[in-house]
Amino acid sequence: MAEGTRRRTTPTPAPVHLLDPTRPPRPAPGCDVCAALDRQRAQAERSGNTRRAIITEDEIRKHPRHRNRP
Repeated sequence: MAEGTRRRTTPTPAPVHLLDPTRPPRPAPGCDVCAALDRQRAQAERSGNTRRAIITEDEIRKHPRHRNRP
């Protein structure tokens, strides 16, 4: 091995892709529950109720149809 050359003995870590927490989740296509929650979230944001908007975003993320999206 040439001087100054190192051999990697562990696999290269895979890149981590995180969702942007500042962006609201998109409702699952064709899901009436997700669409209704998204409307509630938008209304809460318009009225300045940040807490309600964040709670509604969490509900969208936890909704079964939303979680199982490809």
